[in-house]
Amino acid sequence: MNAQNLASGSAYFIASETEKPETHTLAVLVDNEPGVLARVIGLFSGRGYNIESLTVSETEHEQHLSRITVVTRGTPHVLDQIRHQLERIVPVHRVIDLSVRAAELGHERPIERELALIKVAGTGEDRVEVLRLADAFRAKVIDATTAHFIFEITGKGAKIDQFIAMMKPLGLVEVCRTGVAAMNRGPEGM
Repeated sequence: MNAQNLASGSAYFIASETEKPETHTLAVLVDNEPGVLARVIGLFSGRGYNIESLTVSETEHEQHLSRITVVTRGTPHVLDQIRHQLERIVPVHRVIDLSVRAAELGHERPIERELALIKVAGTGEDRVEVLRLADAFRAKVIDATTAHFIFEITGKGAKIDQFIAMMKPLGLVEVCRTGVAAMNRGPEGM
């Protein structure tokens, strides 16, 4: 076994030395029933694939369908393998690699957004600076006392990461993030 196989932590990781890992966003349409999410996540953990972000919600109430959005990283071979294995799970109706589909349609990367709630405590000048930065990042104050703020911020993950980094020295207390919600551009649906 070569060093690349050992570094991945997965016995299923088979990639040529020239393949570079890529980050892809997968949209998975599934029946909204108990155990489906566990089966999808079990596929990832059972094969040593990492999930960088995960969101799940019922999107079609009448048909009882949920959409799982998974951001994962791997070589093109591994990503293709993940997609094919997801398609074989019985309650899965459709799997779309949004990153690949966008390229096929001639679009840029899919639209990806994340929501975060961020609590910051502080007084005096730090408090003023926190509000100034929140305004610059278009973060909305959703709760406030004389001792803290809770902000709601929506955007790309990098924007949220940057806001969090700027809040750390000013009194960051807690962060709660939703994970990525993603959709391809253009009139086509999933």
